[in-house]
Amino acid sequence: MQDFKPLNVTIVGTGYVGLGTAVMLAALGHRVTGLDVDPAKIAMLERRELPIYEPGLDLLMADAAGNLRWTTDYASAIPDADIIFICVGTPPLADGRPNLAYVESAARSIAQHLNGKPQVIVNKSTVPIGTGDWVARIIEEHANRAHENRYFVVSNPEFLREGTALHDSLYPDRIVLGGHPFALGRMRELYAPLILQTFPAPHYVPRPVEYTVPAVVETTLTSAEMIKYAANAFLALKISFANEIAGLCERVGADIEQVASGIGHDKRIGHRFLAAGAGWGGSCFGKDTSALVSTGADYGYDMPILRAAVNVNQRQRGVVLEKLQKHLRLLKGKRVAVLGMAFKPDTDDLRDAPAHDFIARLNQLGATVVAHDPIAIERARREWSHLSYAEASSAEAALHGADAVIVATEWKQYRDLDWNRAVRAMRSPVLIDARNVIREVLAAPAIVEQIGRELVETADEVYA
Repeated sequence: MQDFKPLNVTIVGTGYVGLGTAVMLAALGHRVTGLDVDPAKIAMLERRELPIYEPGLDLLMADAAGNLRWTTDYASAIPDADIIFICVGTPPLADGRPNLAYVESAARSIAQHLNGKPQVIVNKSTVPIGTGDWVARIIEEHANRAHENRYFVVSNPEFLREGTALHDSLYPDRIVLGGHPFALGRMRELYAPLILQTFPAPHYVPRPVEYTVPAVVETTLTSAEMIKYAANAFLALKISFANEIAGLCERVGADIEQVASGIGHDKRIGHRFLAAGAGWGGSCFGKDTSALVSTGADYGYDMPILRAAVNVNQRQRGVVLEKLQKHLRLLKGKRVAVLGMAFKPDTDDLRDAPAHDFIARLNQLGATVVAHDPIAIERARREWSHLSYAEASSAEAALHGADAVIVATEWKQYRDLDWNRAVRAMRSPVLIDARNVIREVLAAPAIVEQIGRELVETADEVYA
């Protein structure tokens, strides 16, 4: 693009959202500084090592290395920045509300180092409705008084799916921008290569043939914040709806996958987020639906549909264990394999992963747990040290001698597994396929339980 002007951008926070945003903007040609208060994480990034797993992110970071630098120092990262993104964590508190302590700390530190030129501060973290105004007040209180009205807060929520974050970043459905007209104009400058799709597509993330350009939604701060919560809540509703229908399918002899396919052809519904299984996990759906319900409560407004979605999702994890207990009955002394630890495939994110709840409950019931994940097992070693399980080097190793297996994540490796061979190494082949990855009737004797589908035809039970 001939009139493209690179901007100085600082990203505060180098987690899943911040790191992906930093690398993407650098790849588009902007000069990007990634800032994090964790020196170990910054040291990793300076060695061009990633602290998270995301397919293709290492390649894009290598391509954009000339436009990237990393630091723990606000004083060197903030004054010259044209646009500053806040991408810190907002983990849920005990009551379901998001913890804004990291946002507050970042906003205060940013304010103390602003230099008086017009600068845009962007809330990229998922934050409660009204946080944009709150951040603006923090900036006013802690910035140099002589620079008043020189800073603008924007809400620019992210809509990335872990595992496909590069595709979602480079070829988004929409870009949502909320705030002052001047600031929105600056954001359009920043995103011009995305809005016009003028950047050369990386060969490892090719531009979809049917893709044109993203919609740009310009609105108020409050509406932009609501868009993020409403979008995630609606997707959570779809998943919970699919799981609720799946439960009825099991009772009447219908197949949830055929039902989902049939209703998904209705363009008003669509096929996405209708997969029944162990329920949602990750950092967004549970936290955002709970936050929306809490916001409603703050204003005396009940949200029964969203509360029901949360309840159905939590119930679904119990359904998986009920299926296991139906066949093994007492679990004390039994060996149970858990395949998949990340909350979804193609990520190492363990936040609110169903596998965590499965392992914790199996521990309580006295079962011996053997777990496998092709990517997330190393992160689990650090973050799930409170759980008791043995690591398996492969799915086959996890199943060897097991009384049962729970498929908790739909990794391709598990879809492609030779299940007929694998189950022959089990002591009593009970397969609780909570992600419906097994597609064919097994020739080997086994019990197969799936979600929303009748039992796959199997040979006679072969265990006492």
